[in-house]
Amino acid sequence: MFEAVEELIGEHADLEKQLADPAVHADQANARKLNKRYAELTPIIATYRSWRQLGDDIGTARELGADDPDFAAEVKDLEKQRDEVTERLRLLLVPRDPSDDKDVILEVKAGEGGEESALFAGDLLRMYLRYAERVGWKTEILDANESDLGGYKDVQVVVKAKSNHEVGQGVWARMKYEGGVHRVQRVPATESQGRIHTSAAGVLVTPEAEEVEVEIGPNDLRIDVYRSSGPGGQSVNTTDSAVRITHLPSGLVVSCQNEKSQLQNKESAMRILRSRLLAAAQEEAEKEASDARRSQVRTVDRSERIRTYNFPENRISDHRVGFKAYNLDQVLDGDLDAMIQACVDADSAAKLAAAGDGS
Repeated sequence: MFEAVEELIGEHADLEKQLADPAVHADQANARKLNKRYAELTPIIATYRSWRQLGDDIGTARELGADDPDFAAEVKDLEKQRDEVTERLRLLLVPRDPSDDKDVILEVKAGEGGEESALFAGDLLRMYLRYAERVGWKTEILDANESDLGGYKDVQVVVKAKSNHEVGQGVWARMKYEGGVHRVQRVPATESQGRIHTSAAGVLVTPEAEEVEVEIGPNDLRIDVYRSSGPGGQSVNTTDSAVRITHLPSGLVVSCQNEKSQLQNKESAMRILRSRLLAAAQEEAEKEASDARRSQVRTVDRSERIRTYNFPENRISDHRVGFKAYNLDQVLDGDLDAMIQACVDADSAAKLAAAGDGS
């Protein structure tokens, strides 16, 4: 695996040379692309050089240790350091998800269970908003369809990372593991006899697409406008400001009614549509890839239950990676790091295993 680093060293040196040329920066799009690749390679090169240096130090310590016990004692410590650097380098060489730097559009939809499911969808939304606040991300609600009791039938939110985040550490890098069916077990607010009910809500996470990434022809769309409505079907405004966009080639339908302006609703709907089309294209590409190269976490069928929130036991369980904790109250308050990290680790382990098989 480490033999490939020698090629990356050459690429890194070439990028450094190109970026030092003022003429390259005349094309800002190309300069950004080169800078991004340079930033991706820099930690790999630095870690590889540390790995090589530690190898030299171990050799020197062994040679000198034949005459000096102090140097001989250093060998074990240096070998431990090199093992740690080796593992770090292996992880850095795992193929990156090209969307890991992207922001996302997060959609939460109530499932079967009526008002209880809508209330749970609201709980999930608040959980994600609080998590975003904890890690310093910005959020913007694109569209929301509230239920009569204050939950959400469906809601779409843009989640944006800090502008100075590390390469490969955008919102998608963490939030991509949240897509799927989330199940809740609790006594609903609508239950008068104290019985525990089970209901579910669906979460869809897609990387936000830029206009240049998804080509949509003007004849590919059918745009309908209508009057928005609130809980109970009551009229919210008296103008046709709500927008429904149908992408004719794929059959995808997106609607937005959150804003008072028809133009704003159209722009929000287009952002959601572009992201769904990009996600569909990426999933199609994944299907064509070999199974060994596909993450065990990312390829879980979206229709499957991925997580259970058990209120009586204050327990949360992720069924894909076997994660279980008894701090559901803290998780719902946005403390998602441990659970997401378990998914990240499982994903990395699967990719390392595939790389080890030579796939």
